[in-house]
Amino acid sequence: MGKNRSVIFMGGMLLGAAIGTLSGLLVAPQTSRQTRRILKKTAQALPEIAEDVSSSVQIQADRLSASALKNWDETLDRLRDAIAAGIEATQQEREMLTKPEVEVSSEASDRQP
Repeated sequence: MGKNRSVIFMGGMLLGAAIGTLSGLLVAPQTSRQTRRILKKTAQALPEIAEDVSSSVQIQADRLSASALKNWDETLDRLRDAIAAGIEATQQEREMLTKPEVEVSSEASDRQP
């Protein structure tokens, strides 16, 4: 769920940046030469921006992966504990059920002679 939110957030951020850029260009009080110069500088900066965004996404993915592994390990530990408790309870119940049978059968054998 967290990974999906990160992807949605990053997509929204990029879409917002694109819309903001286009809106700024449309209402800019600059000449076309100045606008082209700004666009050229922006285009030159795009690889660096993309690298920063990529690094940020990778860091978030690593954090999510580590968190998922931790949660998985905790879940496995709880599952092992539950299985062990179930086995122990089964053994205790089996002992409780077999004890009266032994006592009853020994009492019955005492009465037969």
